[in-house]
Parts: sequence; C-alpha cells; structure tokens
Amino acid sequence: MHSRTPERLVILDRDGVINQDSDEYVKSFEEWHPYPDAIMAIARLSQAGWHVAIATNQSGIARGYYDVATLEAIHTELRRRVGDAGGEIAHIAYCPHGPDDHCECRKPLSGLLVQIREALHLESLEGCWMVGDSLRDLQAGEYEGCQSVLVRTGKGRRTEVNGKGLGKTMIFDDLSAFVNWLLGDG
Repeated sequence: MHSRTPERLVILDRDGVINQDSDEYVKSFEEWHPYPDAIMAIARLSQAGWHVAIATNQSGIARGYYDVATLEAIHTELRRRVGDAGGEIAHIAYCPHGPDDHCECRKPLSGLLVQIREALHLESLEGCWMVGDSLRDLQAGEYEGCQSVLVRTGKGRRTEVNGKGLGKTMIFDDLSAFVNWLLGDG
C-alpha cells in the first residue's frame, strides 16, 4: 500500500478523554467507565468521514496492575460500543512500559503516534488533531506536527490551571464539545 498524506485524522488519548481516569489506574473492565458523550462523539467523527485513532500510555501493565489480555478486552468493548453507535476506531496504539523503561513509545515521546502513522500508511501527521488531558499528550502530538486540543475532563482542568506548555492549544470542556466545534455543530 502506498503512503499518503493524512486525511482527516483525530488522535485521542484514552484515559481522561474517552473514559474516566483514575490515579489508581483503570485495572479492569469493571473500572472502565466511558464518558457519556465520548462514544457518540467518536461515532460522529467517523460518520463525518474522519479517521479516529487512540494513543494511550498503559504503564499499569509494566507495574503489574493488569495484563495485556485485560487491556485488549477493554479495547474490544470500546470498539464494540463505538461500532454500535455507528463509528469506527482506525487504530489503537498503547505503550505498556513504565516511566523508567526508556522506551520510545511512552508519551510525551511520539512513538505511539509513529505507530499510528505507519499503521494508517500516512506520510506524516502534520495538521492532524491530537486530543488529550495532559501536557504529555499534547507534546507527543506537537512533535509530529499535530494541532493540539486539551479537554477539561480527566486531568485536563489541572493541566489547564498549570498553563505551562499549552501555547496555541485549543481547550474544550470535553471530547463532545471539541467534536461539535470540529464538525461545525457547536
């Protein structure tokens, strides 16, 4: 398959953007609680011709809090719910490493975004959207030329109050508010 320039692509962080975050980690399917409007927001993006990918740090695997099978079960359910709402997730990239593992994929490094770019056969991510609730999400996106969006859900309000490193980042209350703006419905 030939490389191509990015079509309409939105890359999402998972915890704090799509589902409730937890300082204790989302360790099981029972602890995974999507925000009420996030699933529909992803479906609306798909229906409007946007590709949606997810880039998520999952250091709970390295810390032994849960395993890859648990993470994949959560992602299977996420894909099912988005599909039931009429949408699709093009790719999910996750980093299973801890902060001291010196990997290339843990945000704020851009390895997860590179995985997404390669999986979707894109030449670059220049101009795509990166939506997150922490500075590390935005930094990973900016490194790859993405436009940054901070949502106030999850750790987003704390990130906004800190204010450091936000630059030209657009800020929305949640994923649904961003999608409303992007699709011209807000």
